[in-house]
Amino acid sequence: MSKKTPVDPIPHLRAVAEAQRQSGQPDRTFAALDHALAAVLGHKLFTVLRYHEDTGESERLYTNQPAAYPVGGRKPLNTTPWTQQVLREQRPYLGRTHADIRAVFFDHELIASLGCGSILNLPVATAGRILGTLNVLHEEHWYDDGDVGIGQVFAALAVPAYLNPDAKT
Repeated sequence: MSKKTPVDPIPHLRAVAEAQRQSGQPDRTFAALDHALAAVLGHKLFTVLRYHEDTGESERLYTNQPAAYPVGGRKPLNTTPWTQQVLREQRPYLGRTHADIRAVFFDHELIASLGCGSILNLPVATAGRILGTLNVLHEEHWYDDGDVGIGQVFAALAVPAYLNPDAKT
């Protein structure tokens, strides 16, 4: 396991805020979140998922690894402790190990093949309504409780991108 070096999040938060003012939304903001979260928390895989409450499906809006996880398409989500925690209660999920990922995600083998063994799912919500999740994945034991708070701030900055009329709905 590599040791993370603390990074000042302020310039990266500012970059995401600046990206929101630019044209090319929501992709410009999602790309800024990708770069910012890579710098502040680190990740091998970053995805942005929209949750469609009416159908119980998730849809990938952005990814840094489109060959493994392409944008688009919807997949049904089963009612699990993860969906209760992340989508209903709007609380982040921290999976520290391959076993944690295997217990929650059907695509755990693909995740492992990308060198990922830990995950932080960050709910994106506004006014009590869940919009989706930002998902960062890295090697086993990469994320810890100290990463959750700053991750939630980045998730809050994602709200305007989800609400952009050009974001898939």
